[in-house]
Amino acid sequence: MAASSRPVTGVAWAVLLLGLWLWGHDTARGPGGSSAPTHGDIAAVGRPLGVDLPPSRPPIPDSAPPRRVEIPALGIDAPVVPRGLDATGAVDPPPYSLPQTVGWYGLGTAPGAAGPALLVGHVDTETRPAVFYGLSATRPGETVRVTRTDGSVAVFTVDDVSVVPRDAFDPGKVYGPHDPTRSELRLITCGGTFDPKAGLYTANVVVSAYLTATT
Repeated sequence: MAASSRPVTGVAWAVLLLGLWLWGHDTARGPGGSSAPTHGDIAAVGRPLGVDLPPSRPPIPDSAPPRRVEIPALGIDAPVVPRGLDATGAVDPPPYSLPQTVGWYGLGTAPGAAGPALLVGHVDTETRPAVFYGLSATRPGETVRVTRTDGSVAVFTVDDVSVVPRDAFDPGKVYGPHDPTRSELRLITCGGTFDPKAGLYTANVVVSAYLTATT
């Protein structure tokens, strides 16, 4: 569906933001949408057999905030800005005036530190694709590079790509660590299909990666 034939997708963040709100409180304190299968609670977009994944690198104790994120396989190279919580207690995504900007949940883990760091971006606007429009095409074994404010680069390797249906969203599964000894990264956007009656997308795309190098 063309973006111009449907409402602005700001409300498509509703489930994602609610999930982040619940996750944060529990743990301490296109045009058109991308298409992907949504069988079961969490559906894999792609886990090709025989992909050799590198070993993880130990987390960095004093990791700096992110400044930029690159996914070379998708041609993504975008600035990152810290985002907090809005008046309702939900994570505030980048504004639609910055569709090619990624938001980092600044109240949580910094990329490179122990635990999962969260990067969120829009899939589209009313008129055009946004920064994470192609995120569902990511595959295990691909690289995500996060440049931090101290000039260092944390290199992550993708190990899971999932589409999480809106009606089966589990913040613990999506945002919890896969391995508590690792530094992990989650890249999240809207996915599934756009439901014009509900005014939001039917799912979220969640790319999970883990730290494998620093430069």
